[in-house]
Amino acid sequence: MTITSTIMKPCLKSLVSALVAAACLSSVVAPASADVATADISASVDALFAPWNRADGPGCAVAVVNDGKVVHERGYGMANLDYGIAITPDTVFYIASVSKQFTAAAIALLAEEKKISLDDDLRKYVPEIPAYQKPILVRHLVHHTSGLRDYLELWTKSGRSYADSIPEAEAIASIARQDALDFTPGSAYYYSNSGYFLLSVIVKRASGKPLSQYAQEKIFGPLGMKNTHFHDDRSRVVPNRATAYFKNKADETAFSEFRTSYDLVGDGGVLTTVRDLVRWDQNFYQNKLGTRGAALISQLESTEPLTNGNPGEYAFGLLRREIGGMKAIGHPGTFIGFKADYVRIPAQRTSMITLCNGDVEVTKLSSSVLSAYRPTPRS
Repeated sequence: MTITSTIMKPCLKSLVSALVAAACLSSVVAPASADVATADISASVDALFAPWNRADGPGCAVAVVNDGKVVHERGYGMANLDYGIAITPDTVFYIASVSKQFTAAAIALLAEEKKISLDDDLRKYVPEIPAYQKPILVRHLVHHTSGLRDYLELWTKSGRSYADSIPEAEAIASIARQDALDFTPGSAYYYSNSGYFLLSVIVKRASGKPLSQYAQEKIFGPLGMKNTHFHDDRSRVVPNRATAYFKNKADETAFSEFRTSYDLVGDGGVLTTVRDLVRWDQNFYQNKLGTRGAALISQLESTEPLTNGNPGEYAFGLLRREIGGMKAIGHPGTFIGFKADYVRIPAQRTSMITLCNGDVEVTKLSSSVLSAYRPTPRS
C-alpha cells in the first residue's frame, strides 16, 4: 500500500498557513446559525457533523466545553467498519501532532524540577547530533527554531513509508546526517517533527524514564486521564481504539483500512479520548501538575521572539490562531489516517475537541462551530 503521497502527510512548514486558511475559509463549512447560544449548541454541531454520522464510514468524536462544563459530546460515524462499532466519546484515537503539547509539558515539568534547562545544549542529552557552528538549545526544539530538517521528510525521501517501523536510533541517525543547519538556531521558524522527536529523547535521558512513563506519572495520572498514553509499543492492546480509514482508490464509495507499524513518540504518538482531553483542557484554568502553580501554564502558552525581533509563532506544542475575531490557542494533527484538533478560546473559556479516523477538515469545522457559538456569560 502506497501512502506517502495521497494519505495524510504530517503538517510541516505549512502548518501555520493552513490554520490561517482554515480561519479564512470557515465559511466554506456553513455555520449552523449565527450566534449559536449554549442551549442550541448540540443541534448546531449535530447538523455540521451530519455527513459523517453514518454506519458505513469513519467519523469523529466531538466535545465542546464552556466554563468547565461539557455542553456537547457525541460520536459520529464508525470506529471500526469490520465489526460495526460506532464512535462514542470513549473511543480512543491517535491524535498526531496534538500530542506535541504533552511532550512540551513534560519538558516544562523537567525544567521545573531542575533536571534540565531550556538553555541546555541539545548535545548534552543527544551527543549523536553534530556540533554545528552555533548550538541548538532545548528551547529551539520547543519553538521549532532549531534549523533541523524534518526526519519524516528525510525518511520518505529515502524511499520508505510512514507506515514503516522507524527505530529510534535510525531516526536519530537520519537527523545527525544533516551536515549544516537550514538556518542559525533561533533566527527563523520552521515546523519540524525532528525537534519534538528529539525532545522525547531528552525526556528519557534526563529523567531515566521513557516519555510514555514520565507523562503517565507526571501528566496523565495526576489529571485522571485513564484512557490516554504515548503509544511507543505497537503491539500494545488498546481497548476501544478507532481504526483509521481512507477512500479506496479503486472504489471511492468504499473505505480501506490504514495500517502502520509506526510507534515513535514525541512529535506524535498520544492515544486518547475527547473525555480525557476535556480534563487536560480544564488544567489550563486550574493547574494540578508539578508545583501546581500558574507559572507552568503561563510557560506552556508562551512564545519566544526570534533573534531578529520578530514575534515567535509557536508556544509549547501550541499555536495561536484567531476564530471569529477572538484569540484562540491549540493545535491540529494529521498523520497515519487520523485527524484531530484541539482549540481553546480563553476569553470565553470555551474549547472544542475533534478527533477523527478519516479525512475530515477538522480545523474548518472547529472554526465554524466556535466562530458562531456565543455561550451564556458567566454570572
